[in-house]
Amino acid sequence: MAGKGIAGLTGQLKDKLIQQALERKLKQAEQAPLQPLRSGREIPESFCRFDLHPGYQQLRIMSEGGQRLGVPSPFFKLHDGLAGATTHIGGREYINFASYNYLGLNGHPAVQEAAKQAIDRYGISVSASRPVSGERPVHRELEETIAAAYEVDAAVVFVSGHATNVSTIGMLFGPKDLVIHDEYIHNSALQGMLLSGAKRLSIPHNDLDALDDILIRNRHDFERVLIVVEGIYSMDGDYPDLPRLIEIKQRHRAFLMVDEAHSFGVMGRNGLGLREHFGIAGKAVDIWMGTLSKSLAGCGGYIAGENALVEHLKFLAPGFLYSVGMPAPVAAASRMALNCMLAEPERVQRLQQMGAYFLRQARQLGIDTGASTGLAVIPAIVGSSLRAARLSSSLFEQGINVQPILYPAVPEKAARLRFFISCEHTEEQIDQTLAALKKALADF
Repeated sequence: MAGKGIAGLTGQLKDKLIQQALERKLKQAEQAPLQPLRSGREIPESFCRFDLHPGYQQLRIMSEGGQRLGVPSPFFKLHDGLAGATTHIGGREYINFASYNYLGLNGHPAVQEAAKQAIDRYGISVSASRPVSGERPVHRELEETIAAAYEVDAAVVFVSGHATNVSTIGMLFGPKDLVIHDEYIHNSALQGMLLSGAKRLSIPHNDLDALDDILIRNRHDFERVLIVVEGIYSMDGDYPDLPRLIEIKQRHRAFLMVDEAHSFGVMGRNGLGLREHFGIAGKAVDIWMGTLSKSLAGCGGYIAGENALVEHLKFLAPGFLYSVGMPAPVAAASRMALNCMLAEPERVQRLQQMGAYFLRQARQLGIDTGASTGLAVIPAIVGSSLRAARLSSSLFEQGINVQPILYPAVPEKAARLRFFISCEHTEEQIDQTLAALKKALADF
């Protein structure tokens, strides 16, 4: 074999060798030693050019590696219209598993009409931060509807879901405080913790014994303590034990924050999220966070809870106080989407049925779906970033759009395809997809 060179190797072995070479290059780039500047020393080119920035260099290594392997980039695909259970890319229709349009409300006639009426009345932008002169009735109406859904005092909406977590955690907590989070928590929460300056500790995924132990050992060393978890974890599709979390936080006198970006609209008979799933009162959780861009067909995020929390954020949270207000058409659309969700619970129930069907069929075919519960997010764990990229490309050629999740977003051995389920998917589409995936797994 040595005499034949790389051309004589099998396709899988070639891929493995090239991937190992790429990993070595990335590791070398990450471990490049820092060279402290000294007075009189010439400034290196890499310190004043973006194309020599270490992050960009790593990006180029990955991009060039993909080209060498003949794997097209799976990112920034241009959708020609509405993306739901199906979508059009490059003039071709695809079965689509790469959209958060869980309830099919993005495109619902009543939601679109609400946005159009708001445009006619308020225009596109509110042209200022809400405390200054950007407040519109539709903002308050949306917040009142969200608060009612959670059965809490009040809510406040931000123009960005990511900024909601950053600004809320970053403003409410400080250097004398402790934030404990699940190891799989979203980047937005991590950024908020960094901004806060609070001590940060993580627990193994959904390990509430570890949470209790940390609090037993550390609670009295800090003023405020915040526990941060997600309703549905966006990489794995599982969820935490909310009743036990509430018991732990009450016993240790801590705050509990639940990020419901992927669980509101998905869990519970009426889509009211993790609390409805467990039959828990909304006021049992201190901070409810969610996004409008998934089930609620809009853009932005929200915090719901007691009056003191919401008023505090409205007057002091940088991401709200110093940011332009949410466009009125977006607020109107999300409010109508929430009303439609409540009026049409069959959408939620259909979503849950399709997710359960996908999960059951996938497991029967021997596909590794990890810890997924079948609620909207279902991974197919395939063991390497290269394999995930190849599988995504193969399925795309067959008219199925699903994105790979690659290292470092997940550990290399946990690289996966991530399927987002919609209430508008059919069993036939799911069967077609899983049959194609099963065959592709055997080929790659």
